[in-house]
Amino acid sequence: MHSWTQRLMGAATTAAVLLAAACAAASALDAFHIPAVQAQAHVTKINRFHKQINGNDKVTLTFNVSANLESLFTWNTKQVFVFLTAEYENAKNSLNQVSLWDHIIPDKEHANVQLEVKSKYPLIDQGSSLRGKKVQFVLHWHVMPNAGAMIRNRMTLSEFKLPDTYTS
Repeated sequence: MHSWTQRLMGAATTAAVLLAAACAAASALDAFHIPAVQAQAHVTKINRFHKQINGNDKVTLTFNVSANLESLFTWNTKQVFVFLTAEYENAKNSLNQVSLWDHIIPDKEHANVQLEVKSKYPLIDQGSSLRGKKVQFVLHWHVMPNAGAMIRNRMTLSEFKLPDTYTS
């Protein structure tokens, strides 16, 4: 005969094992989900391109972002964090990434994004190597599940060239 504490511990252990199995199954099922993200981003205006007092180049942009992220949502998706980066090369680094815009998408109903937005964060280069530089827009997303591992991915969208001279 078992005491009530032993029975309680047995029930709690069984519940914890079943919960862990459900979380593992949710994570495994998400591994088989292949989303079909469709997105575009284009610069509509270079608002300001100048050299800061400390010698760094600084650019503020206005751009269109269009993305259909509905396919990222499954029954296990809590929310999706999406952000747009500008990527370029210079003499110091083979890859420079600067975040320009970000957004949290709470559910599938808000997953179709159509915006014209001024860059939330400016494109600042540590140095003065942005003049005439080719820059790529890259859309990144992090799918945050209710249970399981976070899924990250990215998509290269478009390329644009910065002016050869500073603007004001």
